[in-house]
Amino acid sequence: MSDLIIAACDGAAKKNPGPAAWAWVVADAEERPLRWEAGPLGHSTNNVAELTALAELLEATDPAVPLEVRMDSQYAMNAVTKWIASWKRNGWLTAAKKPVANKELVVRIDALLQGRAVTFRHVAAHRVDGDHLNAIADVAASDVATSQQPAGTAHGAREIPEPRADRVSASPASRAPKKAVARTRKGASGAVIKAKFPGRCHCQKPYAAGEKIAKNAHGWGHVECRDAGV
Repeated sequence: MSDLIIAACDGAAKKNPGPAAWAWVVADAEERPLRWEAGPLGHSTNNVAELTALAELLEATDPAVPLEVRMDSQYAMNAVTKWIASWKRNGWLTAAKKPVANKELVVRIDALLQGRAVTFRHVAAHRVDGDHLNAIADVAASDVATSQQPAGTAHGAREIPEPRADRVSASPASRAPKKAVARTRKGASGAVIKAKFPGRCHCQKPYAAGEKIAKNAHGWGHVECRDAGV
């Protein structure tokens, strides 16, 4: 039996919210992909897809074997490793006294983590020089979000999804800066607008031009990330 399972999981939502899916890939201790799975979620958000991907990965792996999980979503990772403690103390309310978003998924993951040796590792999303397992999960989730058909090793797939050029971008240092949002009132707090240009939320997932984004303590990002109170 392997002493370590290395895995990556990812979620995708076209337009966010929109057609969504989750995916995971499991590798051996040498990081060689062994099996993968992706499932449709219908119309949902990126954060729901990210949390579902983690829950599905935990359910698909042996709880007796230490697991390393690679994710590009700081929201999903922090929700179940950092913020959950205060949410529980506050009766599942955020610091803003609002109900915790996606509580059912967070509770499900928390139960699956009990008694397991799980290490989380945050990786950069959609980078040419990024983590190859995360890139596989990203492509699988994106494809199933479009097709809305389950896929993976258990569904007869014989090949591991190949990371594609259309799913990666250069590192931030190599790109000229762009103003990411449409003009809005200076100093506006909590404003919701449509992004003028593509950008990246503090959860490390991108948003598209024309997508609704909100002002939060970290800048501009997904509306649901602001509403999660993080």
